[in-house]
Amino acid sequence: KFYRNGDSIPQVTDPTAWASLTTGAWCWYNNDSATYAQTYGKLYNWYAVNDPRGLAPAGYHVPSDAEWATLTSFLGGYGVAGGKLKETGTVHWAAPNTGATNSSGFIGLPGGAREHTDGTFNNYIVVGYWWSSTYFDSFNAWYHDMYYAGAEVYRFSISKRHGLSVRCLKD
Repeated sequence: KFYRNGDSIPQVTDPTAWASLTTGAWCWYNNDSATYAQTYGKLYNWYAVNDPRGLAPAGYHVPSDAEWATLTSFLGGYGVAGGKLKETGTVHWAAPNTGATNSSGFIGLPGGAREHTDGTFNNYIVVGYWWSSTYFDSFNAWYHDMYYAGAEVYRFSISKRHGLSVRCLKD
């Protein structure tokens, strides 16, 4: 709810407002904290990730695209690293949660996303998406995701207005 310096990050529930943002914001999946907050955490747009006030707590940072690539390489490459990052079983993931071993200890969860075009929500229990701190161009930034039906990690760019999960890395 707050940047590192103590300033508030706005919670935006209105879908039309979310879709037009160019400043930092967060939300719960489906705007439902009772169901999603404890397990999946908040979804942030990239403007919150990149805000100079700092999204991550002191001593941590949002990993860059290069840091995600290093992690993925260390875990055997994009073809298998997702399984090593995903929580095992189907309590939180849709079946079959292919390849999930969580041997890395990351406990990746499928928190879904919030769309940049219309502020709707999608892919809960099917895909886990995590921002990187690296921009792609003036409208898009890099993210990494894992899918319930495979052991891969995928790397794509997407609109900075999307709402995705964030995992912090210790400095």
